[in-house]
Order: sequence, then structure tokens, then C-alpha cells
Amino acid sequence: MTNTLHPVISEITTKLESLTPKAQTLGNYIMQNPAKVVFMTTKELAETCEVSEATVVRFVASIGYQGYSDFQQALKDFINTGMSLPERVDMKGIKEPGLDRLHRGVLEELNNLKHMYETIDVETMNRFVTYLDESEHVFVTGSRLSYTFAYYLGWSLTKIRKGIHIFNGSDSTTIDFLTNAPPNSLVILTAATRYPNELIKLSKLVRRLGHTLLVLTDASISPVIPFANLSLVVPSRSIPFIGNVSNMLCVIQHMVQELASRRGDNLQKHQEQLEQVYMENDILFNLMVP
Repeated sequence: MTNTLHPVISEITTKLESLTPKAQTLGNYIMQNPAKVVFMTTKELAETCEVSEATVVRFVASIGYQGYSDFQQALKDFINTGMSLPERVDMKGIKEPGLDRLHRGVLEELNNLKHMYETIDVETMNRFVTYLDESEHVFVTGSRLSYTFAYYLGWSLTKIRKGIHIFNGSDSTTIDFLTNAPPNSLVILTAATRYPNELIKLSKLVRRLGHTLLVLTDASISPVIPFANLSLVVPSRSIPFIGNVSNMLCVIQHMVQELASRRGDNLQKHQEQLEQVYMENDILFNLMVP
């Protein structure tokens, strides 16, 4: 991990010499052990560095964070972005015997969902829905893990309205389709750690083409946010083994249902047409015999 690239680390580095000796001890420990600090309480960090909890609180404020939880969230995003697969195996205790992974995993997801529910920007989420309602042509793309979210979002949207196109950002033909897209199209790009460079390239392309870019991502550090007309961060508490999915899927479900509630008679007509096509072409299994 490259420490100097993240605001948390760079702020500590910049201000370290001007801090008190105890705060310097704290800052040096954080820079050397970010993966440990992200899981520590203020009391645990204070005891480890042999300082008071008040020193920890003042230190966090001195580098620009409103509270310790905000500081930890920023540190978590930094670690999550740079942590390798072997490091994640060690962090999750995959090689350790006797762990109740199901119980621990469910509790982790519940905590993630609770954190998302309490902190998600509802106004921005609803602005996403407005764009989805008013844009004639919608292109949804993602890459690697985030293609899972892009496909789920795009596939769900096809059940609500026409004009939805889904592309895998890892496929270079996505560049062709976006280049040939009608002027002022809406592009929704999903991005999850560890962020593929191909999504950054696509983000730049979308803005050069003059399309509207909405970004659905998992952290404020996401490198595609600077290119977005509008971005929505779907936060989580934990650092995942492979990737956190529950929060993102929950937000997508909400946006799709919110869009459906706004479509009125158009929704019923669209879905009746789909059901007719499914029946005529024997697409879906059905226990009801005509």
C-alpha cells in the first residue's frame, strides 16, 4: 500500500512536526499500523500508544475529521483500496480452524446495512432515480466485481422501462457502444474496490463524449468520482474478503422500486407487454397450465 497517496496519511505527515510529542507518537503509530488502527476503539488506541483518549480525539480533529468514526471510515477506505488478496485472507482468519464464519459473516453484514441506512445520502439517491425516470437512453456499465451490480441494476431496470443497455466495462467494445450512443445519454457506472483502471478510462471517455455520468460506488476515495456529474457513495463498516455486496444491492433495490412507483400507467403497460412476450416465447417456468 502506498501511504502517501491517501488524505489520512498525507495529513498526518504534513502536520506531524507541529504536533505535541504524544500526538506525534500517535501519528507515527497510525502511519505504521493503519490495518490495526482501523479496528481499534479510542481506548484501545490510546492504551497502545500510552496516551489519553482525549489526545486521540484532539489528534483526529487536528487532521480534519469531525469524529473518530469519520477518521476510521476514511482509514478503512484507504486500507480496503490497497489491501492484497493474501492480506485479506490473513485479516479474515480464513486459515484459522474453529471459527464460526457464518455467524460472524451475518453480523458483519447486519452492521454494514445498519451503517449504510444511517449514513446514506437519501437526497442524492433520489436524484439518481429522477435521472433514471427522465433520461431516454440509459447505459449501465461496471467491471469485474462491480459488473455484478451493473448487471443487476440494468436487468432490473428493463422490467420497469425501455431504453436500458447493459455493458461489461472489461469488454473494450463498450467504448464503441458509448461512442455511438445518442447525444446526451445517461451513463451509470458502478465501481467497487479494488477499482479497475478500465473504469477510470471509461469515466474519462463518457465525460469527453458529453454524456451525463452517474457513479454508484463504495467509498469517497473511489477514483471515478471526480469524473461524475453525480455520485452516490454506498458506505460499509467492514473490510471485505472479496467484496461487500449487501449494501449495494439494497440501494439498487430501493432505486428500482422508487422508479417503479413514479412510472404510473407506463409501468403497467411495459410490464404487461413483457409478460405477454414471456408467455408467447415460453421464457419462464410456470406451474399454471393454460
